[in-house]
Amino acid sequence: MQHRIVVLGAGYTGAFAAGRLARRLHREDVSITLVNAEPDFVERVRMHQLATGQELKPRPLSEMFAGTGVELKPARVTAVDVDRKTVTVTAVHGSADPESLPYDTLVYALGSAWNPQGVPGTAEHAYEIASRPGALRLRERLTGLGAGQSVLVVGGGLTGVEAATEIAEARPDLRVALAATGALGDWLSPKGREHLRKVFGELGITAHEHTTVTAVEPGHVATADGAAIPAAVTVWTAGFAVHPLAEATGLELSGNGQIVVDDTLRSVSHPDVYAIGDSAMAMGAGNRPLRMSCASGIPTAMHAADAIVARLTGGKLPHSSVRYFNQCVSLGRKEGLIQYVTADDRAVNAALTGRFAAAYKEIICKSAAWSVANPMYGLPTRPRRVVRGGVAAAEAVA
Repeated sequence: MQHRIVVLGAGYTGAFAAGRLARRLHREDVSITLVNAEPDFVERVRMHQLATGQELKPRPLSEMFAGTGVELKPARVTAVDVDRKTVTVTAVHGSADPESLPYDTLVYALGSAWNPQGVPGTAEHAYEIASRPGALRLRERLTGLGAGQSVLVVGGGLTGVEAATEIAEARPDLRVALAATGALGDWLSPKGREHLRKVFGELGITAHEHTTVTAVEPGHVATADGAAIPAAVTVWTAGFAVHPLAEATGLELSGNGQIVVDDTLRSVSHPDVYAIGDSAMAMGAGNRPLRMSCASGIPTAMHAADAIVARLTGGKLPHSSVRYFNQCVSLGRKEGLIQYVTADDRAVNAALTGRFAAAYKEIICKSAAWSVANPMYGLPTRPRRVVRGGVAAAEAVA
């Protein structure tokens, strides 16, 4: 009887994990089902480009997984029963009747979405770029803006900075501003902050620093100090929220809704479930939680897939923590910023800037997409056989 592996979500983490499992395990021994609502792999790190009218290379999942043995299930996940070990899905097209998928091992990679944070008016009036539908909606709205109208990006992190600079470069006729709760680029090194301010000045972006937005209204936002900032369009990038489905699963969760996992990315409450990427509360270097990002997602997917293979085949379990090397920031198509960081993601006083940094970031984006389609490049690809008692054997040698 085949060991049934179900992977939920085909973003960077889910797609990578499914591909790696398919290439490392013998097809006769396992069935791998990849559930995703969209037919294409979405490069989430490029959503600010999509929103400004740029066309992205289509990446159909059917082509990416052709010949791998992975079964694609175009459906939305509506429930996970960790006691009965089943996933309930509803087909995106065709019959609306729910379908139950049994599993022996579940890889939970549903990721995160934008986080309105309960700010009044955000859900009704703000735009998001954490998803392809959100980016396309913003794209349509920006296209309809006339010269001189205002766009306000709320959130001073990586996503906010990339969105503001991309919009300002693509539409120099608009008045673009960014609102940050702290100082502009306060997570960067002095060299990084200086370059960011330089680019903001060249693009004509107004930075509202130490500004907390308390409400979003049509045409403006309200701030904690009683001011109103004009905004024909408000783009909300103030953090991510974990997919809410996890709350109803019965899995042990952290305070922010992430699934608590051990150092092999396995749920601490349900050993048949692995959580990766933004869905997981995983610890990295310095025993610090990994941030929600592609930089965390692909390494956790690799680590979880290898742990699953080890447990099924009687191999040695991998035990290693994810570490960081740099933060790559695009500042439009012509400028970039590569901020070097410590293993636990704290900025050091070293950074690359300018066109070289922009080219470096583009290479990173292309490499991330390529690695999803080629999760075993450079490694032995001979599939391993599942063995009876594989889990016990793996635990014994760990």
